[in-house]
Amino acid sequence: MKIIRQINFYRRLFKLLKGSLRSLSQLPHTKDLQPYFEKYSASAGSAHQSTTLDIGCGTQPRNPFSATTTYGIDIRENLEKNIKYADLTVEKIPYPDAHFNYITAYDFLEHVPRIIYLPERRFPFIELMNEIHRTLKPNGIFLSHTPIYPFSPAFRDPTHVNIITEETFPMYFDDTTQAGKMYGFNGSFKILDQVLKGPHLISILQKTA
Repeated sequence: MKIIRQINFYRRLFKLLKGSLRSLSQLPHTKDLQPYFEKYSASAGSAHQSTTLDIGCGTQPRNPFSATTTYGIDIRENLEKNIKYADLTVEKIPYPDAHFNYITAYDFLEHVPRIIYLPERRFPFIELMNEIHRTLKPNGIFLSHTPIYPFSPAFRDPTHVNIITEETFPMYFDDTTQAGKMYGFNGSFKILDQVLKGPHLISILQKTA
């Protein structure tokens, strides 16, 4: 009986993974993100002086959309490079409302917990998405670059606590379904593009009113 239960378990698991991979196969695949960056770049828009914020930037903020001025947030501050300290699991983005034309997050969101108790219950991922929406200018762009389920890079790092799927942004943070509102999300994004690059999901969202 134990062997039968194990066989049935792996059959169900295989069916689940097969369904996930079939869904992923419907997303565009690319080896080159530059056309997407150029499509939404500062030079393609009307902003002559543009700003971009890279959260979880490490030692050098990224600037894929070629904004005029770059800023960063990390747990290591470097004010000479416009990098401020903030722990975005529990703290707000330390900038005013409608400050940035672009915000980017490379291999960062998977490290942000979905739920914590301090001792009150909080939803850090939801709170961070609220902060991203707050600090973007109207029609501002948010770029997420994160490993995606069911690929192993999403799971193998022991600090990955927030597993993203191709449905996460369209279902919970878009301007139609907005399922994230039940957890306190008060913003709205239009999903401009979602594309796969290897095991990574690249999502490009635009702030809406």
